[in-house]
Amino acid sequence: MTLRPFHLAFPVHDLTAARAFYGGTLGCPEGRSSERWIDFDLFGHQIVAHLDPAARAVRVANAVDGHDVPVPHFGVVLTMTDWRALADRVAAAGVPFGIAPHIRFAGQPGEQATMFFSDPSGNALEFKAFADDAMLFATTKDSV
Repeated sequence: MTLRPFHLAFPVHDLTAARAFYGGTLGCPEGRSSERWIDFDLFGHQIVAHLDPAARAVRVANAVDGHDVPVPHFGVVLTMTDWRALADRVAAAGVPFGIAPHIRFAGQPGEQATMFFSDPSGNALEFKAFADDAMLFATTKDSV
């Protein structure tokens, strides 16, 4: 089965800031746009920043492996090489990490590299990678 790209539309309070962040900082190629929205190619997936001047980030978190994970959030599962490159790019741009790049569930099923940061509108993003992609949907019964 070939995985198809997903589409996600989300609110931003400033399109210029969204363009600089997604296009510049993250390096996402820009697609179609208008004065109210911008399409971006996020590692092969279509995300669309829609202007909502009143947009405010939701501030809810759930505990996961010792960290407060922001909800909602979105992102992409990358290769480990691409994940490291993105972590370096984000750090070099001075974007503060909500959860710094680290290995989650170390030594357990589903072990993964993960990092969280927010865009200028406060939308939380998570990017992750697996040393073994078969662990993407691993459960504790997979280790028995």
